Amino acid sequence: MAASALQPERHLLLLAGSGGGRPRPLLRMLPPRAPLPHRRRRWPLAVRVSSGDGGGTSAVEKPSVPGAVGVDEGARGVEELEGEVAGAWELRWPPWERLPERYKLIGATSLAFVICNMDKVNLSVAIIPMSHQYGWNSSTAGLVQSSFFWGYALSQLPGGSLAKLFGGRKVLEVGVVIWSLATALIPVVAGFMPGLVLSRILVGIGEGVSPSAATDLIARSIPLQERSRAVAVVFGGLSFGSVLGLLFAPPIIQNLGWESVFYIFGLLGIIWCIGFESLKGKQLGNNKGLLNLGQSSTGSDGLVSSAVSSESSDSSLEDLQNSLKDVPWGAFFKSKAVWAMIYAHFCGSWGHYTCLSWLPTFFSEELNLNLTEAAWVSVLPPLGSIVITSIAAPFADNLIANGVDTTKVRKICQTIAFVSPAIFMMLSSVDLGLPPWEIVAFLTSGLALSSFAFSGLYCTHQDISREYASILLGITNTVGAVPGIVGVALTGYLLDSTHSWSISLFAPSVFFYLTGTAVWLAFASSEPQDFSKSGSES
Repeated sequence: MAASALQPERHLLLLAGSGGGRPRPLLRMLPPRAPLPHRRRRWPLAVRVSSGDGGGTSAVEKPSVPGAVGVDEGARGVEELEGEVAGAWELRWPPWERLPERYKLIGATSLAFVICNMDKVNLSVAIIPMSHQYGWNSSTAGLVQSSFFWGYALSQLPGGSLAKLFGGRKVLEVGVVIWSLATALIPVVAGFMPGLVLSRILVGIGEGVSPSAATDLIARSIPLQERSRAVAVVFGGLSFGSVLGLLFAPPIIQNLGWESVFYIFGLLGIIWCIGFESLKGKQLGNNKGLLNLGQSSTGSDGLVSSAVSSESSDSSLEDLQNSLKDVPWGAFFKSKAVWAMIYAHFCGSWGHYTCLSWLPTFFSEELNLNLTEAAWVSVLPPLGSIVITSIAAPFADNLIANGVDTTKVRKICQTIAFVSPAIFMMLSSVDLGLPPWEIVAFLTSGLALSSFAFSGLYCTHQDISREYASILLGITNTVGAVPGIVGVALTGYLLDSTHSWSISLFAPSVFFYLTGTAVWLAFASSEPQDFSKSGSES
């Protein structure tokens, strides 16, 4: 009825008769104002219909709204809507504020690994001016660089055990503090060789506990369907750190002196620790004192809730000893799958560490590149690894999500990681008359494809045992650190003896890549295994 009462008035305003019988506009009608849907819906259609003055117009009364009448109410509604939108934007800053907690943890852990490799490669650049300043020969410089791997190898098993007892998060944080402070200490003790060697050993110890800590963190907090991507993101930080370290260390040294690179890179680790503590505080507040790192049921957001409270930080040395006694060491070494991981880790590390140490010299001497060109070319393999990792991780996770057997996925990825560099190294070692850029492309492609191991070997520790994943990685990483000590030195010895890059650098790597593939395909498994003495896994 109200609508019909309004209809004559609308026609009256629009049209008026004219002498020619042709209607003409009396008033120019403005387009109607579009209503605010979420405001108008709350009003009743009509509360009261009353006649207006003159012309019999009708008015529809709406419920009164304090502070707004007539047209002003629509404007106020728009203002309120804009305020709500602005408030929503404010609540979403910073952008990662509403991310699931497990994503924040993985991002922070990956950033720690970026800083990790920055502190690892900075000495490879700074060693040149340091050698000139202190009069070191090649043997002394090699001693300083290899001392990192002494600490790295020694800390693998303790790091795995500590991660199992205290949680990977706490061990990772302590590791970052150790290697950051030791890095900043290097300029102070550089003139005293025992102190310098000790500082590099401490850097190795701090970085050595980090892989086991990260593996424990991933195993406890990331579901199987996301594990390949989590491992790829975390350990992919190593490649990104190598790139950043090789790019930023030379200009820092040239402009500020070699000492500055150690101070700056060490400071980055301390800043990371402060940010990580802030993240930890927020999570403790959101989860009532429980860290999201334990082995328990998976919540609605896919995050595994912890069964370990903050009281675990008060664990005594006796608790640590009892924990180590409870580790089923014998069961580990009776498993063929564990032995396959150990040998595969050794083989992969041989190719990685020898190439990381000797490829710049190979590019400079064998391909006749100057030092600047050799340095820039050395950045290409880690850059390629970043690209390949972003492809391999979703590839593996999608296969698992679509029902492909996990063991088959891990074998496929690790086979690609071993066979690809073996083929490209063989092509590079044969005298085919190729121009230097093609050999660089071969080696870059092969080493980049080896990053498929992040979705192969490096996921298997979590696959077969979430409870002992950190300790298993500690075992395999201890053996994997041996090529950093033995392989690098043996490559130099063979090079002096044979003067052949094919024999000294490429042939041993190809051998280990191919035999590692055979052992992996024969014995590797991702089936969960019960290593616990009690006969059941937590």
